[in-house]
Amino acid sequence: MAPYNETVSASEAELPIVLSRAEHPVSRSDIDINAIKVLYRLHHGGYKSYMVGGAVRDLMLGRRPKDFDVSTSARPQQVRRLFRNSRIIGRRFRLAHVFFRDGIVEVSTFRRDPDPESQGNAQSELLITDDNVFGSPEEDAYRRDFTINALFYDISDFSVIDWVGGVEDLRGRKIRAIGDPEVRFQEDPVRMLRACELAGRLDFDIEEWAQAAIRSHRREVEKAAPARLTEEVCDILLSGSSESILRWMMRLGLLEVFLPEAYLVLSAGEHDAGEFESIPSVIDEMVGRGETLSDAVLFGAVLLPSVLLRRRDVEAIDQRPVHRSALRELTSEVLEPFVARFALSRVRTDQLHHAVWAFQRFGARWKSAGDRIRFSSHPGFDDALALLEVLVGATGEGRAKLDLWRKVQQQRPEKPAPRGPARPRRRRRRRRR
Repeated sequence: MAPYNETVSASEAELPIVLSRAEHPVSRSDIDINAIKVLYRLHHGGYKSYMVGGAVRDLMLGRRPKDFDVSTSARPQQVRRLFRNSRIIGRRFRLAHVFFRDGIVEVSTFRRDPDPESQGNAQSELLITDDNVFGSPEEDAYRRDFTINALFYDISDFSVIDWVGGVEDLRGRKIRAIGDPEVRFQEDPVRMLRACELAGRLDFDIEEWAQAAIRSHRREVEKAAPARLTEEVCDILLSGSSESILRWMMRLGLLEVFLPEAYLVLSAGEHDAGEFESIPSVIDEMVGRGETLSDAVLFGAVLLPSVLLRRRDVEAIDQRPVHRSALRELTSEVLEPFVARFALSRVRTDQLHHAVWAFQRFGARWKSAGDRIRFSSHPGFDDALALLEVLVGATGEGRAKLDLWRKVQQQRPEKPAPRGPARPRRRRRRRRR
């Protein structure tokens, strides 16, 4: 058995597998109408145009894709001229967004792997910092991360094109890197997170050589841009399969590096707080019900066990409840490393602090019902209430408290409608002396 898919370049590749319309389940009726419009306009404009990536993969599996991305032979500026409702974005990876009233279609140009000399890294560094080297459809397929993400749907004849063995891996329910996973994961460490995300979300297995590469290079994820890592955290927690995804990361030693706070959650039993282990599954249930969870709730759910365990330890030592000012300091000490590691914006940071702090106020003594109602206007109250729902679902405790604060939320007076802009005051003319 070869250690990886040894066919690593388009120049060495055989002819692709082409599935005719009768040989695959992808139907135009299942494709977003805006993506169809983009595909046809590019095709009629004389360019090759394919639906690519996760959309083809999900439709082949009978799932509903979240996004419908398009890849084309047209360069970004040519796409811009063809679509007046488009805008070119990105620096590391330039592409076009085509805007419609009800959504955006992302259009990328076929690319190939850039030459290492063009990256400006040390000779030992494989990290890709510039990915704007255009190429052919075959080269574009081979530069993608996993075989099941490298399938193309051709709008000209409704066929599915497979250069890398993706169809076979779909049938075998296997996550396989394209090329040597040792190299591919160092080129872009986020691919290691994506491997676990795909395995958890699709209930696939990660092939053994990719697993070994993740274990060997898990520290490389620290080199990824904080903004990309933050996006991955949100995508994982909103996937509806976060527990399975995080378990994969934990199994491969990646979670301790990428999200140690979540590692603490999943290993809470070792700290006599095993009830916290259910937090990811509770979030999955809430996502499955269609509940909207803010970033503050997602981050807070991962961080709360650390805050509560720290508070428990401090109160056990002092033999008395933590004073409010000390509690604020303790909360900040737990949250700040997370905020710094992911370089959260000031807005996100404030929302997270408000949510976690308001959550801890739910257990305080309140003098009157009026005080509770006034507290419900706190900027973090609604997020804190969602966090309380997560904890109640995970621990089975605090249902009465949750019901109480939900009633308080319903009693909260509505905010007055915003007033129109104030009329400008007329300036008085100075009298001449």
